[in-house]
Amino acid sequence: MEYEDFIGTLRRYAGLGEDEAERAVRATLGTLGERLSVGEGLLGRLPERVRAWMRTGRAPEPFDVDEFLRRVAEREGVDVEVAARHAREVFWLLGEVTAPGAIDGVAACLPEDFDSLVAEARRRGVRVMPAEEFLARVASRAGLEAADAHRATEAVLETLAECVAEGRAENLIGELAVPLHEPLKRGAAEGRAESVRMPLEDFVLRVAERQRADGQDVRGHARAVFTTLREATTERGFLDVMAGLPDEYRTLLTGR
Repeated sequence: MEYEDFIGTLRRYAGLGEDEAERAVRATLGTLGERLSVGEGLLGRLPERVRAWMRTGRAPEPFDVDEFLRRVAEREGVDVEVAARHAREVFWLLGEVTAPGAIDGVAACLPEDFDSLVAEARRRGVRVMPAEEFLARVASRAGLEAADAHRATEAVLETLAECVAEGRAENLIGELAVPLHEPLKRGAAEGRAESVRMPLEDFVLRVAERQRADGQDVRGHARAVFTTLREATTERGFLDVMAGLPDEYRTLLTGR
């Protein structure tokens, strides 16, 4: 494929200007080249100019999706949420111009937290709910001000990541907006084997400690976050998390 056709395909799909599309491609694929060893199955379908951006000449670096998006944002000169949207669009472009086997090879080399990017290349169409929308839904459901909804969400996500089995927090990171990743990472880092299958009452108490919510309806806050989480993630992703929790946690889902 000629370079102009490659960039033009992205422009038509994403509604980007020519310079904006080129920056998005260069930043995303240049960073992808730092993350993994790119095989000829992928490179062979790309314009030579693009291949040159991906050939770093260095060993792959095992960074996570947040570091990937931070580097993309830095190269593009945009904030991380814009970079995340552009990266998903560039991965869609890879799925458009390369063979399925090449995408399978890329996916096999990336951890689960890259799932929202890989999903675009595989045409699974995962919509990532913006963090602002997620927090607004929590605030509305729990009757909280914006700052309190933010604290409640962080406390619930951190505790959830602490008490689910290893790997499940990473799956959630792959489906949620970037600003919601940090509490999940903190919780996963603090998790202990014995904390898996944490009773719901202990979960609520730990959320209350993190939220500093004396006298507040912490269980109601947790219900607002869990219900929003169900809306913001794929069915597969949400059920994977719930499968690692005792059945009593289903009382945190509105209408269940």
